Amino acid sequence: MAKPLMIDDDALDDLERELMGRARGRVLEIGAGRGENFGAFRPDIAWHGLEPDAERRAELARRAREWGHEASPMDAVAEQLPLGEASVDTVVATYVLCTVTDIETAVAEARRVLTPGGRVLLVEHVLAPHSATMRGLQHVATPFTKRWCGGCHQDRDPLPALRAAGFTDVEVRHRRVHDRPLPPESILLYEGVAPR
Repeated sequence: MAKPLMIDDDALDDLERELMGRARGRVLEIGAGRGENFGAFRPDIAWHGLEPDAERRAELARRAREWGHEASPMDAVAEQLPLGEASVDTVVATYVLCTVTDIETAVAEARRVLTPGGRVLLVEHVLAPHSATMRGLQHVATPFTKRWCGGCHQDRDPLPALRAAGFTDVEVRHRRVHDRPLPPESILLYEGVAPR
C-alpha cells in the first residue's frame, strides 16, 4: 500500500462533499450530528437521520426542516438501527465509527438495513497505517479524545469490520490531513456496495 496522500482541510472538505454527493434514494445518516452534511446531499434524496445526543438532535431537526427533509431525526444508536431489513438505499456516516461502542455490530446493522445493491459511504478518523510514531500518539491521545471529543477513538481501524460485512465494489481512499500545529491526521474515505 502506498503512503496516503497529504492534503489540507479544504481538500478534505471537497472529498467529503463529493463522497456524500453519491448518496441516492432513501438515505440513512448515522450519527447525523447537527446536519453538517445537508449541503453535500442531492436535493432528491429521502433523508432519514439518527442522532443519540438530544442537544444535537434538536438542532438537526431544525436544520432538516430548513433543507426540506420531512423525516424527524431518530433517537437511536448505530448498533440498534430502528429500521427494517433492506429499507434504505444508502447509509452514510462521517466520523461516527470512531465513537460507537461496538464497531462490528454497527457495521453489521448498516449492512442489514441496506437494499441489495445499496451503498455505504463513510468518512472516518483511523489508526495511521504507515507510521508507528503516529499510531503511538493516537493510542496516547485516545483516552483524552474519548472524554472530551464526543467519544472519539483516534486509534481505531474500521476496515476489518467493513470487510467482514461483505461489501463489494469497494473503494478505499486513505488521506493524511495536515492541520497545523497538530500532527497529520489519518482519514479513511470508504464506499462499498451491499451484495445483490
